[in-house]
Amino acid sequence: MNIVVLGLTVSSSWGNGHATLWRALGRALFARGHRLVFFERDVPYYAAHRDGTDFPGIDLHLYRDWSDLRGPLGARLASADVAMVTSFCPEGGALAGVICEAPRPLRVFYDLDTPVTLAKLEAGQPVDYLPEEGLGAFDLVLSYTGGRALDALSARLGARRTAPLYGSVDPQVHHPAPPSPAFAGDLSYLGTFAADRQPALERLLVEPARRAPDRRFVIGGAQYPADFPWTPNTFFVRHLPAGDHPAFYASSPLTLNVTRAAMAAMGYCPSGRLFEAAACGTAILSDDWEGLDRFFTPGDELLVARDAGEVLAALDLPRATIDRMARRARERALTEHTAAVRARQLEALLEGASRSAAAQAAAEGLACSA
Repeated sequence: MNIVVLGLTVSSSWGNGHATLWRALGRALFARGHRLVFFERDVPYYAAHRDGTDFPGIDLHLYRDWSDLRGPLGARLASADVAMVTSFCPEGGALAGVICEAPRPLRVFYDLDTPVTLAKLEAGQPVDYLPEEGLGAFDLVLSYTGGRALDALSARLGARRTAPLYGSVDPQVHHPAPPSPAFAGDLSYLGTFAADRQPALERLLVEPARRAPDRRFVIGGAQYPADFPWTPNTFFVRHLPAGDHPAFYASSPLTLNVTRAAMAAMGYCPSGRLFEAAACGTAILSDDWEGLDRFFTPGDELLVARDAGEVLAALDLPRATIDRMARRARERALTEHTAAVRARQLEALLEGASRSAAAQAAAEGLACSA
């Protein structure tokens, strides 16, 4: 299949999870004989933090504005089998209209931020990446979030056919590696700063750091404010490119997974960091949310913490117990949560939606002739 994607970014992994997901999925789709063309608006923020433009299986097209996009997009749509718009695509609402008017490709919307989308709708806020008429014109609506979020996409936005397409990991990028003294700690956390994740981060990392001054805590990420409540035993590593993730994870026996508030409240919305840490062979200590056991088994493949006391108890576990849990999580990640697995799932979903769209078109044609 020739797949055209209009999305946020694939060229910069700074402060977003979209790029890492698409890089892995593009490689996996290419291995299965498909080709992905990704249209990304060339905005100053991502241009200043660009960490790649050449990715296996992805033909990246950077554009400045609509006049710069019109010709190349029209040419690609003319030969596309699938045309997809994603959440947080600049001018996504207008571009969705262009895709839905194109006669040839299967029309797909992929919401990688469904809890945010639904929260904005609930608050009466505009959602620029959605078409004004909702999602009813798409043949398939994919969501990074499963569970009841799929019902909400149908009820609130008129999606006719929905399915989850969760995050994944590329084992060629995230894998066991030697530790680095620069990242050494007892508990690590890798993630971009987010205000709605801050209460959980303070509860599960900052407070344990205060209670255990002899322990070393390490945070890696971007956009942390000057007034972040650092402690003397908390160390900060500015944004790391994906190539440094394995060493970062390997440098602590446990790594913390903290889910954004909207995602945790909705459930069935695993952070990509969850799969990446598991693939790197590091034991995971996660916050709790509905559906977590759909991806890893608590108590066997990862640990769950709800407060500082449970974090400190996890840090006191024997190293053999932690390492055994890490091995099991890695096995689960490589079996169920790789980009290759998601590519097969996406392929099946697209083929199913294509058959359904063809059947509907045939039925409408018969009705018209009658």
